[in-house]
This record gives sequence, structure tokens and C-alpha cells, in this order.
Amino acid sequence: MDPRTPCLIGTAQRTVRDQPGPEPLDLWEDVAREAAREARLPVGRLDSIQLVYTDSWQYDSPVGRLADRLGAAPRHRAYSMVSGTAPQLLIGEAAGRIAAGELDSALIAGAEALATRRAYRQAGEHVPWSHPADPKPPYGWERPPHPAELAHELFLPVHTYPIMETARRASLGMSINEEMVDRGRMMAPMTEVAAANPHAWRRTARTPEELVTGNRFIGWPYTRNTVAVGEVDQAAAVVLVAAGLADRLGVPHDQRVYLRGWAYGEDTWEVAARPALGASQAIGRTAEAAFARAGLGLDDIHALDLYSCFAIALRQACDAIKLDPLDRRGLTVTGGLPYAGGPSSDYVLHSTATMAGLLRAQQGHGLVTGVGMHLTKHTYAIWSTDPGGTLGDAAPVFTADPVKIVALYDGPATVAGYTVTYGRDGAPEKGILVVDLPDGGRAHAHVLEAELLAEAMSRELVGRRVRLAADGKVNVARW
Repeated sequence: MDPRTPCLIGTAQRTVRDQPGPEPLDLWEDVAREAAREARLPVGRLDSIQLVYTDSWQYDSPVGRLADRLGAAPRHRAYSMVSGTAPQLLIGEAAGRIAAGELDSALIAGAEALATRRAYRQAGEHVPWSHPADPKPPYGWERPPHPAELAHELFLPVHTYPIMETARRASLGMSINEEMVDRGRMMAPMTEVAAANPHAWRRTARTPEELVTGNRFIGWPYTRNTVAVGEVDQAAAVVLVAAGLADRLGVPHDQRVYLRGWAYGEDTWEVAARPALGASQAIGRTAEAAFARAGLGLDDIHALDLYSCFAIALRQACDAIKLDPLDRRGLTVTGGLPYAGGPSSDYVLHSTATMAGLLRAQQGHGLVTGVGMHLTKHTYAIWSTDPGGTLGDAAPVFTADPVKIVALYDGPATVAGYTVTYGRDGAPEKGILVVDLPDGGRAHAHVLEAELLAEAMSRELVGRRVRLAADGKVNVARW
């Protein structure tokens, strides 16, 4: 074996349920030390320290503060942007640098303490955390929302993902009730995995019925129990090293996990610009590239973890790679973001760490996927106890061509996808539509009348002819 072959030899996860809990810097340090200890690597020996963006707190120098805590002086440092694909991009970069001989070890870590922030907020106290950035930097997204999305308040995932769900539902001819029943059947087995996962945030097995009935809507048709739980205190870390260093550290070969191949692809950044709202062109191409680089196929995979922030993310992935959602292998090794926990951009570190432990115990191949923004960005990674394949890199293997978005429009249109937003009091507030225009473009619109909202939630609205009227800021739909 080439001594520069990258392998994963250390992992760590931590979930803190006592409130208030520690700050992200403390969590970073805890998992970094634990992962390095498992790797038999002194923390001061780390060549690279890379951190996933934390929503919990803006530090003045995130990587620098952690390096100081660890007594490390890494040659390479990185702090990601916001994205559920960020962990895999950092892992992929570290693996590539190790394979090129630029580094021989790398730590990738992430931490969120949003449950603790909530605890302080509810107590009416300020968060007493260290080293705040001054001035506070801009939010870490790569691109802000489209002006038409901002105007129509369509920038929260809890609204964009349901729109894609309704589009897929209608394209398959499913009724509103059939989609909800099917969602419960798909996600209930995930709760059983979470119940057995000591690191999971929600460790209660649920029936399909419990998931889709008896709990409030977040963004119709999604209920609270079928969306990612973001206010968690969780951290994870992985350590990658060159095989030659693993040899010198005395790490047994059956405790090494290899990144056999991975790939990155993109759908359009704006949901309304997707050629097909309910399907992804990029997922299939990204998966195809990752499997080709790994020299494996879906049938070779022993365990899977598909990114599961919302049901449509699971469904589009299953559609694209031709996987039965009830496949005997299951869709997750952690329990998924709604049950194991969805710590902002960090989740793929948790799924990767869990997958590595499973593969060490059972040997074989595992698939871990990531999703960024509004089902915009996709990573597929094949991990294995058998070295081989071709790594790949972060260059997109596919980039979708966008449909034109029209900001303001007066005239007839056809509903392509929609949702109804809900307040914390459990009452519907307004509808948000993505509509097809006669010229082939797309637009957004609000639905404000109570009787129309009730109809939208009781009858299929996708395919309905509506009339838009622009009020100068937004489009308002009626029928």
C-alpha cells in the first residue's frame, strides 16, 4: 500500500443533555482530544485542524483558539462555510492533501450548543462564552437568497423543503394522506435506530402514526416529528492520517477505514429555478461518480446513511439511486437528523464517525451522503475497510441549469409546489407558492385568505390554475 494512502483512524462524538451545557470551544476540544487519543496521535502532532462552521457562537479565531487549547501548531487550518456538505468537503480536502504528501494527519471537528443558547435565552441571560468576534462577521453562507425569495419570505428550509415535497407528491399522483402515511412508514425505522444510539438526541422509538399525527405542523405538510431537530448540544470529530503514519502509530489494519471515493454536485441555488421541483438531477450524477470512483455499486454497500433533514431529501436520494426506502439495510446508521440530531452543518461528521465504527466492527463498505442549503449541494462518500478506488475532489460533477425566476408578475400561472407556514401557536399563517408561468419561467406568490389556505391543505393544489397580482413587493395568488 502507498504510505500516503489516507485512512480514518480516530473518531469521537459527544451529546450533552444537561442544561446549560458547555460552549462550542469546549466541545471542540473534548472531541478533538478523544478522537486523537483513539488514533494514538498526540494532539500537538496534528498537521491540519479543520472546523465546521458553528451557528452557536462567532469566535474571533475558531481554529486558532482550538489549536491553542490543544497545544498544536498545524501547518494547515480551515474553517468552513455554512452547509450540510461542509464536513465531507473538509474530509475530502484533508484526504487529498494527505494523498499528495502535503500532510500526514488531519483533525476535522464540529460542535453546536444551540440547546444551551436556548436555555440561556429562556432564563433571560446572556451567553457567557469566550473570545467573541468583534465585529461580528457576516453569516457564513456562500450566497444570500434571491431577492424574490427574500421578498416572499422563502428562505427557511422548513418552507422550501415542503414545497419540493408537494411537487414530488403530485408528480407521482399520491394523495395528501398517502404521502403522510408513506412518510411515517419510511421514517419510523429511523427512530428505532436512534433509540439504540447512545449519542442520539431523541431516543424514543415511534410508530408511523405518531410521526405524522398528533403533533403540530412546522411547514405544511411536515410535522414537528419528521423534520431535523436543530437545537442540540452535540459535537463530533474524525482524525485522518497517512497509512505510513498509521503504521508507525501501531494502528491495526482492521481499525482503519478508507475513503474509497467521493463526489460533489449541485442543483440550482434557488428552489424555484429547479427544472423539476420534486426531483434532483444532481443527486444521481453525484452518486454515479462516487460509486465509479470507489469501484463499487449500491449492491456492494453494507450500510447507508442518507442525509435526512426532511423527508424529501431521503426521497429524492432514493429515487435517484433506485433505493427502496424500506431497504433492509435501512436509511441511517445514527437515526438521522430528526432523531439522532441535526447540529446545523455538522451532521455528516456524526454519520461518518458512526459509519466508521460500524465498518470497523463488521468490515465492508458504507455510503454516507450530505446535503447543503435547500437540497442544492450534494456529497456522496464511499467508506470501506478495504483500500482502493480513486478519491475524487470537490469539483462539481454536475451543475444544474436554472429556470428563469420572475420577481413580480400579474396574470395566470400554474402551481408547481407549495406550503403553508405555521406559527408557534399552531395556526396557519400564509401559503407560499412556486408557480409555472406561461413563458416557461417561474415566480413566487403568497396565499393570504383563510378559506384558500384551508383548501390548499385539504385538496391537491399542484397543477391548479391561479391568478397572480403583484402588489409592488410580492405576488398574491387567488383562485
